[in-house]
Amino acid sequence: MVKTLPKFCDGFVLPRKDFEPIYLETYRSGRIFEKVEQAKELLCECKVCPRQCLANRWEGELGTCAVGRYAEISSYGPHLGEEDCLRGWRGSGTIFFSRCNLLCVFCQNFSISHTAIEREKITPEQLANIMLYLQNIGCHNINFVTPSHVVPQIVEALPIAIKWGLRIPLVYNTSAYDSLESLDLMDGLVDIYMPDFKFWSEEKSMRYLRVPNYPEVARKAIKEMHRQVGYLTFDENGLALRGVLIRHLVMPNCLDETREILRWIATELGVDTYVNIMEQYYPAGLVSRDRYSEINRRINDHEYEQAIAFAKEFGLWRIDYRWRRFAIWW
Repeated sequence: MVKTLPKFCDGFVLPRKDFEPIYLETYRSGRIFEKVEQAKELLCECKVCPRQCLANRWEGELGTCAVGRYAEISSYGPHLGEEDCLRGWRGSGTIFFSRCNLLCVFCQNFSISHTAIEREKITPEQLANIMLYLQNIGCHNINFVTPSHVVPQIVEALPIAIKWGLRIPLVYNTSAYDSLESLDLMDGLVDIYMPDFKFWSEEKSMRYLRVPNYPEVARKAIKEMHRQVGYLTFDENGLALRGVLIRHLVMPNCLDETREILRWIATELGVDTYVNIMEQYYPAGLVSRDRYSEINRRINDHEYEQAIAFAKEFGLWRIDYRWRRFAIWW
């Protein structure tokens, strides 16, 4: 257990005894069942993600994401590699959904998100059981990884999980390529939003994510997430309870992107926003000497130091970052 809380917890600590996951009130009010019906409608002419492919996924048609009626999961279990405020001492209960609504050329989970390997389709009851299993083995939260294309399936499973005893916070771990329709469904269900703001410019987004409108979509989505849950708060042990945690992966030769993203966060959301500036990029997916050679390397010390300097320049102070040789809370 944490004895001395990190600096970035200052002023943002809530006693756990005064906290309950936001979805419990939504369940008690009956609004969650309205959301289930709305979720089904989103699947009938799919508008679940910004691609708006209009496939009838409810009847089994595959959307652009290559997922139909039921979600597919590649793995689940306690994850000790997340931010300290999520993993704690018993792990974050991660559920890795297969497929994705983005096609990042450097994807570090390429075999999960890009390949045509068919994985087991799961019913709402099975997904609810997985949530309960993760809670029962002691995980601090349920962490939905790459959920943007399966929001209706998550919403459908939640009332079942809650009825069976789910009581820990939900983490929505996303690329930020999310539709406002899906985020409206998650309003009152998600406690912690964890979007990854990848690129600022349409040019870089088109080249590396294959969608030019990513920056605009991400800005709108992250502002909506912040409207719903606000700044990240913690309990007395340093575990995240509710709020937005933004991740930004520093990329080779992309410092201009980093600078503009951090400027926007400080200006539009506020300097109290919690940001994890990540340095663990490595070439993966389609990146090679022959393809996307400009990002075919890890970042260097100067690039990472400059990213941290940008954060300080714009007044961001709730920064989670890790050097290559050791971990440090700033």
